[in-house]
Amino acid sequence: MERKTGVADRFFGISQSHSSVKTEILAGITTFITIAYILILNPQILSDPYVIMGDPAMADKIANGVFIGTCIGAFIGTALCALYARVPFAQAPGMGLNAFFAYTVVLGMGYTYGQALVIVFISGIFFIVITAIGLREAIIRSIPDAVKTAITPGIGLFITIIGLKNAGIIISNPATLVSLVDFSKWRSGADMVLINGALVALIGLIIMGILHARRVKGSILLGIVAATLIGIPLGITQLSNLDMNLGVKFRDFAEVSFLKMDFAGLFAGTNFVETLFTVTMLVISFSLVNMFDSIGTLLGAARQSGMIDKNGEVIRMKQALMSDAVSTLAGAMVGTSTVTTVVESSAGIAEGGRTGLTSLVTAVMFLGAILFAPIVSIVPAAATAPALIFVGILMLGNIRDVDFSEMSNALPAFCTIVFMPFTYSIANGVAFGLITYCLMNIMTGKRREVRALTFMISVVFVVRYAFMTLG
Repeated sequence: MERKTGVADRFFGISQSHSSVKTEILAGITTFITIAYILILNPQILSDPYVIMGDPAMADKIANGVFIGTCIGAFIGTALCALYARVPFAQAPGMGLNAFFAYTVVLGMGYTYGQALVIVFISGIFFIVITAIGLREAIIRSIPDAVKTAITPGIGLFITIIGLKNAGIIISNPATLVSLVDFSKWRSGADMVLINGALVALIGLIIMGILHARRVKGSILLGIVAATLIGIPLGITQLSNLDMNLGVKFRDFAEVSFLKMDFAGLFAGTNFVETLFTVTMLVISFSLVNMFDSIGTLLGAARQSGMIDKNGEVIRMKQALMSDAVSTLAGAMVGTSTVTTVVESSAGIAEGGRTGLTSLVTAVMFLGAILFAPIVSIVPAAATAPALIFVGILMLGNIRDVDFSEMSNALPAFCTIVFMPFTYSIANGVAFGLITYCLMNIMTGKRREVRALTFMISVVFVVRYAFMTLG
């Protein structure tokens, strides 16, 4: 056992990163449990267009196939982070990108599930090429410090609002956009499930805070487990989710998802030039959102974990970016939407994960989820939501590094921070941070401080918002 631990230590550099095998394992489990909801949501989202179009049989097949594809795609991407990049990041189909895939490309534009997979596949090839030639690294280096330092607290607020929404603590309100759930309705028995879910999440959050304050290892994971158990008598944790037919899922995976990209169907239109232009625009749309979502997550998580070198750059950045690119390609091959570095990686990092061993544990759990999906599905959103909120607290602490003393830095940083949660997109936050940075510095006589690549990226984003529909 000691010999194995020694091998892991040398390969991942655990001691060098001031971590331990136990901490890395706990962190990997925490990351997986926090992101496990994607195993349930992604199949639902990608199959939903066929439900809406009145083809429930096909919807069921796609949902089953996408479940297996999501597990395998997430395993491949996260394993690459572990063994190739050796960073504590997880990868899985990105929320937002899967909605664009389903509701804009399939439902809105009329492409089939197999044809949409081709678009994701092509964007994966594009990512591999620009990563290999160093363009993605150059883009990261072109992001000014005013925006870079704002990314971590921005992501903190972003995952906080995701957690609050998943917990049912905040709900939609046509008058005020959002509002607090009405806890007083418990007296009439109305909306008790919603109220109980919010209570379970709040209790889980307090448990995490207390354990963290007492320096208990695994505070986030223990909080998730505690919230799951508390949710049983309150009707939030559904033990009935244990029922699952794996045989049918594997059959449908082989039939509709695995290597089922429809190249011929995608380019079978009568007007080839028009089809090619549309596909190109869709590839660019997928690529822009994915690139800046992953870059934002990478920079934010790296700063949180201390994976920044003396030059302010992410350690093993190129390997992490290549892992992200290859996983996008692999995800399309196994039938799922764009696989990307997920913001929930921050939960494992907050738990102490600092090396690729964290990712390896998460990757193995993604693969094991195929067989143990019933156990994974027991954990309710109300139990994982407080983990996101708690990590949001930790990441928001990095706002101390943001320079608000000078407006040409303050406004871009502010836009980066607030556009992430309020537009529900990391990419939008980075985009508006870059655009306002260029405008502020050009208009205040500081043109030389704006790099040519920074300006070019800002122009690309302006064109994207003006001419590309993203659903």
